[in-house]
Amino acid sequence: MATTHTPESNVKIQDISPTRVKARRVAGRGLLYTLATMFALFAALPFAWMVLTVFKTNEDLYNPQNNPFIYNQPPTLDNLRLLWNDTNFPTFVANTLIVALLVVIITVVVVVPAAYSLVRLSSRWGESLGMLIFLVYLVPPTLLFIPMTGIIADLGLQNSKYAMVLVYPTFTIPFCTWLLMGFMRNFPWEIEEQAMIDGYSRLQAIWKTVIPIIIPGILTVIIFSFTLTLHEFVYSLAFVQASSDKTLSVGVFTELIRGDAYFWQSLMAAAAVIAFPVAFVYNMFLDRFVQGFTVGAVKG
Repeated sequence: MATTHTPESNVKIQDISPTRVKARRVAGRGLLYTLATMFALFAALPFAWMVLTVFKTNEDLYNPQNNPFIYNQPPTLDNLRLLWNDTNFPTFVANTLIVALLVVIITVVVVVPAAYSLVRLSSRWGESLGMLIFLVYLVPPTLLFIPMTGIIADLGLQNSKYAMVLVYPTFTIPFCTWLLMGFMRNFPWEIEEQAMIDGYSRLQAIWKTVIPIIIPGILTVIIFSFTLTLHEFVYSLAFVQASSDKTLSVGVFTELIRGDAYFWQSLMAAAAVIAFPVAFVYNMFLDRFVQGFTVGAVKG
Protein backbone atom coordinates (compact mmCIF):
# COMPACT_ATOMS: atom_id res chain seq x y z
CA MET A 1 0.00 0.00 0.00
CA ALA A 2 1.53 3.30 -1.07
CA THR A 3 2.04 6.05 1.52
CA THR A 4 1.43 9.66 0.74
CA HIS A 5 3.37 12.60 2.13
CA THR A 6 1.42 15.72 2.87
CA PRO A 7 3.05 19.17 2.77
CA GLU A 8 2.84 19.30 6.56
CA SER A 9 4.90 16.11 6.95
CA ASN A 10 7.53 17.46 4.55
CA VAL A 11 7.83 20.62 6.65
CA LYS A 12 8.30 18.58 9.83
CA ILE A 13 10.99 16.43 8.20
CA GLN A 14 12.74 19.55 6.98
CA ASP A 15 12.53 21.20 10.42
CA ILE A 16 14.28 18.32 12.16
CA SER A 17 16.95 17.84 9.53
CA PRO A 18 20.51 17.35 10.88
CA THR A 19 21.72 20.45 9.10
CA ARG A 20 19.25 22.71 10.87
CA VAL A 21 19.90 21.07 14.24
CA LYS A 22 23.64 21.57 13.78
CA ALA A 23 23.11 25.20 12.75
CA ARG A 24 21.03 25.85 15.87
CA ARG A 25 23.68 24.22 18.03
CA VAL A 26 26.45 26.30 16.47
CA ALA A 27 24.39 29.48 16.85
CA GLY A 28 23.67 28.73 20.50
CA ARG A 29 27.30 27.97 21.23
CA GLY A 30 28.40 31.11 19.38
CA LEU A 31 26.00 33.20 21.45
CA LEU A 32 27.30 31.59 24.64
CA TYR A 33 30.94 32.28 23.73
CA THR A 34 30.10 35.83 22.71
CA LEU A 35 28.40 36.55 26.05
CA ALA A 36 31.27 34.87 27.95
CA THR A 37 33.83 36.94 26.05
CA MET A 38 31.93 40.17 26.73
CA PHE A 39 31.68 39.32 30.43
CA ALA A 40 35.40 38.46 30.60
CA LEU A 41 36.32 41.76 28.97
CA PHE A 42 34.02 43.62 31.33
CA ALA A 43 35.59 41.86 34.34
CA ALA A 44 39.12 42.55 33.08
CA LEU A 45 38.47 46.23 32.39
CA PRO A 46 39.27 47.44 35.97
CA PHE A 47 42.60 45.59 35.91
CA ALA A 48 43.49 46.99 32.50
CA TRP A 49 42.51 50.49 33.62
CA MET A 50 44.65 50.20 36.75
CA VAL A 51 47.71 49.12 34.78
CA LEU A 52 47.14 51.85 32.19
CA THR A 53 46.79 54.56 34.83
CA VAL A 54 49.83 53.52 36.85
CA PHE A 55 52.31 54.58 34.19
CA LYS A 56 50.63 57.82 33.10
CA THR A 57 52.07 61.22 33.85
CA ASN A 58 49.94 63.91 35.47
CA GLU A 59 49.88 65.92 32.24
CA ASP A 60 48.60 62.90 30.34
CA LEU A 61 46.03 61.83 32.94
CA TYR A 62 44.43 65.19 33.70
CA ASN A 63 44.34 66.64 30.19
CA PRO A 64 40.72 66.33 28.93
CA GLN A 65 41.93 66.65 25.34
CA ASN A 66 43.88 63.37 25.56
CA ASN A 67 42.56 59.94 24.71
CA PRO A 68 42.21 58.19 28.12
CA PHE A 69 42.75 54.70 26.67
CA ILE A 70 46.25 55.24 25.30
CA TYR A 71 49.53 56.80 26.38
CA ASN A 72 49.56 60.27 24.89
CA GLN A 73 52.94 60.87 26.55
CA PRO A 74 55.74 58.40 27.29
CA PRO A 75 54.98 56.15 30.30
CA THR A 76 56.74 56.83 33.60
CA LEU A 77 57.76 54.87 36.71
CA ASP A 78 57.55 57.89 39.01
CA ASN A 79 54.20 56.78 40.42
CA LEU A 80 55.63 53.45 41.57
CA ARG A 81 58.61 55.23 43.10
CA LEU A 82 56.24 57.51 45.00
CA LEU A 83 54.32 54.51 46.32
CA TRP A 84 57.37 52.55 47.47
CA ASN A 85 59.69 55.36 48.58
CA ASP A 86 57.43 58.15 49.87
CA THR A 87 54.87 56.04 51.75
CA ASN A 88 54.97 53.10 54.15
CA PHE A 89 53.45 50.78 51.56
CA PRO A 90 55.78 47.81 52.30
CA THR A 91 54.88 48.18 56.00
CA PHE A 92 51.18 48.26 55.12
CA VAL A 93 51.56 45.03 53.13
CA ALA A 94 53.43 43.31 55.98
CA ASN A 95 50.86 44.43 58.57
CA THR A 96 47.98 43.26 56.38
CA LEU A 97 49.53 39.82 55.88
CA ILE A 98 50.20 39.43 59.61
CA VAL A 99 46.66 40.42 60.55
CA ALA A 100 45.10 38.31 57.78
CA LEU A 101 47.05 35.17 58.64
CA LEU A 102 46.28 35.45 62.36
CA VAL A 103 42.59 36.09 61.67
CA VAL A 104 42.42 33.12 59.31
CA ILE A 105 44.05 30.83 61.88
CA ILE A 106 41.70 31.98 64.66
CA THR A 107 38.66 31.68 62.41
CA VAL A 108 39.45 28.15 61.23
CA VAL A 109 40.35 26.93 64.73
CA VAL A 110 37.03 28.20 66.10
CA VAL A 111 34.73 27.56 63.13
CA VAL A 112 35.49 23.88 62.48
CA PRO A 113 34.61 22.61 65.99
CA ALA A 114 31.71 25.09 66.26
CA ALA A 115 30.13 23.95 62.99
CA TYR A 116 30.72 20.30 63.87
CA SER A 117 29.11 20.71 67.30
CA LEU A 118 26.06 22.55 65.96
CA VAL A 119 25.45 19.99 63.20
CA ARG A 120 26.48 16.76 64.90
CA LEU A 121 25.94 17.18 68.62
CA SER A 122 23.10 19.67 69.16
CA SER A 123 20.32 17.79 67.31
CA ARG A 124 17.36 20.02 66.35
CA TRP A 125 18.67 23.07 68.24
CA GLY A 126 21.70 23.33 66.02
CA GLU A 127 19.81 24.87 63.11
CA SER A 128 18.31 27.63 65.28
CA LEU A 129 21.62 28.35 66.96
CA GLY A 130 23.33 28.47 63.56
CA MET A 131 20.85 31.08 62.32
CA LEU A 132 21.31 33.17 65.47
CA ILE A 133 25.08 33.07 64.97
CA PHE A 134 24.64 34.13 61.35
CA LEU A 135 22.47 37.09 62.39
CA VAL A 136 25.44 38.46 64.34
CA TYR A 137 27.25 38.86 61.01
CA LEU A 138 24.43 41.11 59.76
CA VAL A 139 24.96 43.72 62.49
CA PRO A 140 26.54 46.81 60.80
CA PRO A 141 30.13 47.56 61.90
CA THR A 142 29.14 51.19 62.47
CA LEU A 143 27.02 50.04 65.42
CA LEU A 144 29.79 47.98 66.98
CA PHE A 145 33.00 49.94 66.63
CA ILE A 146 32.12 52.34 69.51
CA PRO A 147 31.72 49.58 72.15
CA MET A 148 34.62 47.74 70.55
CA THR A 149 36.75 50.83 71.09
CA GLY A 150 36.12 50.59 74.82
CA ILE A 151 37.11 46.93 74.86
CA ILE A 152 40.28 47.63 72.90
CA ALA A 153 41.17 50.45 75.30
CA ASP A 154 40.65 48.21 78.34
CA LEU A 155 42.96 45.60 76.83
CA GLY A 156 45.65 48.18 76.04
CA LEU A 157 45.60 47.52 72.30
CA GLN A 158 44.94 51.07 71.12
CA ASN A 159 46.86 52.06 68.04
CA SER A 160 48.04 48.49 67.44
CA LYS A 161 47.47 46.19 64.50
CA TYR A 162 46.70 43.41 66.95
CA ALA A 163 43.46 45.21 67.79
CA MET A 164 42.22 44.08 64.37
CA VAL A 165 43.31 40.52 65.12
CA LEU A 166 40.96 40.62 68.09
CA VAL A 167 38.08 42.38 66.35
CA TYR A 168 37.94 40.83 62.87
CA PRO A 169 37.01 37.31 64.08
CA THR A 170 33.81 38.80 65.56
CA PHE A 171 32.38 38.94 62.04
CA THR A 172 34.37 36.25 60.23
CA ILE A 173 33.44 33.52 62.73
CA PRO A 174 29.61 33.94 62.59
CA PHE A 175 29.33 33.82 58.81
CA CYS A 176 31.95 31.11 58.36
CA THR A 177 30.29 28.95 61.03
CA TRP A 178 26.98 29.17 59.19
CA LEU A 179 28.71 28.45 55.89
CA LEU A 180 30.56 25.39 57.17
CA MET A 181 27.41 24.09 58.87
CA GLY A 182 25.73 23.93 55.50
CA PHE A 183 28.67 21.97 54.14
CA MET A 184 28.72 19.52 57.07
CA ARG A 185 25.01 18.72 56.76
CA ASN A 186 25.85 16.72 53.66
CA PHE A 187 28.65 14.76 55.29
CA PRO A 188 28.02 10.96 55.43
CA TRP A 189 28.27 10.49 59.20
CA GLU A 190 28.35 6.71 58.82
CA ILE A 191 32.02 7.09 57.91
CA GLU A 192 32.78 8.74 61.25
CA GLU A 193 30.71 6.17 63.14
CA GLN A 194 32.55 3.32 61.43
CA ALA A 195 35.89 4.90 62.38
CA MET A 196 34.80 5.07 66.03
CA ILE A 197 33.65 1.44 65.89
CA ASP A 198 37.13 0.55 64.61
CA GLY A 199 38.65 2.04 67.76
CA TYR A 200 39.25 5.70 66.96
CA SER A 201 38.32 8.32 69.53
CA ARG A 202 35.95 11.09 68.42
CA LEU A 203 38.79 13.54 67.88
CA GLN A 204 40.74 10.96 65.87
CA ALA A 205 37.67 10.15 63.81
CA ILE A 206 37.10 13.85 63.08
CA TRP A 207 40.72 14.30 62.03
CA LYS A 208 40.85 11.15 59.90
CA THR A 209 37.41 11.22 58.27
CA VAL A 210 35.62 14.58 58.60
CA ILE A 211 38.45 17.05 57.97
CA PRO A 212 39.71 15.51 54.68
CA ILE A 213 36.20 15.52 53.18
CA ILE A 214 35.29 19.09 54.18
CA ILE A 215 38.52 20.60 52.83
CA PRO A 216 36.59 22.59 50.15
CA GLY A 217 34.48 24.16 52.89
CA ILE A 218 37.54 24.99 55.00
CA LEU A 219 39.21 26.51 51.94
CA THR A 220 36.13 28.67 51.41
CA VAL A 221 36.37 29.83 55.01
CA ILE A 222 40.05 30.71 54.54
CA ILE A 223 39.44 32.68 51.34
CA PHE A 224 36.49 34.55 52.79
CA SER A 225 38.31 35.47 56.00
CA PHE A 226 41.45 36.55 54.17
CA THR A 227 39.54 38.66 51.64
CA LEU A 228 37.39 40.31 54.28
CA THR A 229 40.49 41.25 56.24
CA LEU A 230 42.06 42.83 53.17
CA HIS A 231 39.25 45.28 52.45
CA GLU A 232 37.86 46.03 55.94
CA PHE A 233 38.03 49.77 56.57
CA VAL A 234 35.89 50.99 59.49
CA TYR A 235 37.60 49.17 62.37
CA SER A 236 41.13 49.70 61.07
CA LEU A 237 40.44 53.42 60.67
CA ALA A 238 38.96 53.70 64.18
CA PHE A 239 41.59 51.68 66.05
CA VAL A 240 44.91 52.55 64.38
CA GLN A 241 46.44 55.97 63.76
CA ALA A 242 50.17 55.16 63.69
CA SER A 243 51.47 54.67 60.16
CA SER A 244 53.67 51.78 61.29
CA ASP A 245 50.61 49.71 62.29
CA LYS A 246 48.18 50.57 59.52
CA THR A 247 46.89 48.00 57.06
CA LEU A 248 46.50 48.50 53.33
CA SER A 249 42.89 49.64 53.26
CA VAL A 250 43.59 52.58 55.58
CA GLY A 251 47.30 53.23 54.99
CA VAL A 252 47.03 53.73 51.23
CA PHE A 253 43.95 55.91 51.68
CA THR A 254 45.47 58.19 54.29
CA GLU A 255 48.92 58.62 52.72
CA LEU A 256 47.96 58.99 49.07
CA ILE A 257 45.04 61.37 49.62
CA ARG A 258 46.54 64.53 51.10
CA GLY A 259 43.95 67.22 51.54
CA ASP A 260 42.43 67.80 48.12
CA ALA A 261 45.35 66.16 46.29
CA TYR A 262 44.65 62.65 45.02
CA PHE A 263 47.64 60.65 43.78
CA TRP A 264 45.52 58.56 41.45
CA GLN A 265 48.35 56.78 39.67
CA SER A 266 49.95 55.64 42.93
CA LEU A 267 46.55 54.63 44.28
CA MET A 268 46.01 52.49 41.19
CA ALA A 269 49.50 51.04 41.63
CA ALA A 270 48.69 50.01 45.20
CA ALA A 271 45.41 48.46 44.07
CA ALA A 272 47.11 46.55 41.25
CA VAL A 273 49.93 45.22 43.46
CA ILE A 274 47.31 43.68 45.77
CA ALA A 275 44.63 42.77 43.23
CA PHE A 276 46.75 40.67 40.89
CA PRO A 277 48.13 38.20 43.49
CA VAL A 278 44.67 37.81 45.04
CA ALA A 279 43.12 37.20 41.62
CA PHE A 280 45.83 34.62 40.87
CA VAL A 281 45.13 32.75 44.10
CA TYR A 282 41.39 32.82 43.42
CA ASN A 283 41.92 31.30 39.97
CA MET A 284 44.17 28.58 41.36
CA PHE A 285 41.53 27.43 43.86
CA LEU A 286 38.42 28.46 41.93
CA ASP A 287 36.92 24.97 41.66
CA ARG A 288 37.21 24.24 45.37
CA PHE A 289 36.05 27.73 46.26
CA VAL A 290 32.87 27.40 44.16
CA GLN A 291 32.29 23.90 45.50
CA GLY A 292 32.49 25.16 49.06
CA PHE A 293 30.03 27.99 48.46
CA THR A 294 27.51 25.96 46.46
CA VAL A 295 27.45 23.01 48.84
CA GLY A 296 27.45 25.18 51.94
CA ALA A 297 24.92 27.77 50.82
CA VAL A 298 22.60 25.90 48.46
CA LYS A 299 22.36 22.31 49.57
CA GLY A 300 22.47 23.30 53.21
